[in-house]
Amino acid sequence: MAWISLGVLVLHVGLSWLSIVKLEMGLVGAAISLDFSWWLMVICQLIYVFTCCKDSWTGFSWLAFTDLIGFIGLSLASAVMLCLEYWCYMVLILLAGLLKNPEIQVDAASICMSVEGWLFMIPLGFIAASSVRVSNELGAGRPKAAKFSVAVMVSMSLIIESTFVILILTTRKVFPALFTNNKLVMAEASDLAVLLSLSIILCSVQPVLSGVAIGAGWQSKVAYVNIATYYLVGLPLGVLLGFKLPFGLQGIWSGVILGIALQTIVLVIMTLRTDWEKEAILAKLRVSSWGISTDKLSNGCS
Repeated sequence: MAWISLGVLVLHVGLSWLSIVKLEMGLVGAAISLDFSWWLMVICQLIYVFTCCKDSWTGFSWLAFTDLIGFIGLSLASAVMLCLEYWCYMVLILLAGLLKNPEIQVDAASICMSVEGWLFMIPLGFIAASSVRVSNELGAGRPKAAKFSVAVMVSMSLIIESTFVILILTTRKVFPALFTNNKLVMAEASDLAVLLSLSIILCSVQPVLSGVAIGAGWQSKVAYVNIATYYLVGLPLGVLLGFKLPFGLQGIWSGVILGIALQTIVLVIMTLRTDWEKEAILAKLRVSSWGISTDKLSNGCS
């Protein structure tokens, strides 16, 4: 999967240069190259699954529709849970456009969001790893292994992201120059470096715990947590600090960070209070209801 992504990325760089720079197609060229690359990645992954994953892919079957309602429920809950998180940052950009000097505010916020988006790719990988690992260990009846994997992945993500935070704080006056030569935008982005660092630290733990929630089947619960922490606390407080009080973009982002912090605290409490033995039993029951041998699953996860 990683090699497929790398190959498509290399091709995407060439296509982007050709369409944007050489053919001078601008944003239209960027959109075309991006669409082509995403479709190519999906097609290559499908070919890989159909040809190389003999143990997990045995062809199309009507069994795919077994307990479909349950899978749809989990999928919708996962979508709502993740969308509520991502949309919060999009709302932050929209609110920045309503401040004084909106071009400077939006540019500075976009720079910080870009940096965070790059660094978020690391916790994003841990989301996939934690959800798969936790679900596999619970399904195989190994609750202690599931609990231990959570601690390992949270620690790894926190250590890696903390290293980047140190780099950002050290170069806070310099890194905005990678995106712009506008002195006002650079100064505003530099002022946001501390908030950016706090956001990165929180997002090194929160996504991993979200992956744990997906693996344990807590999507619906976390969706409600996201509504409460982001949209009932974080964003309203950000609006208050940014528009009613003289804190501007820093105030808006401070509110969002508070929402992320509250969500992270709730997820940590949920994880610490989890009865992993009970979760393993529930996972075994679900696996058994799908007609899969837990011994076979355990061997497959070894």
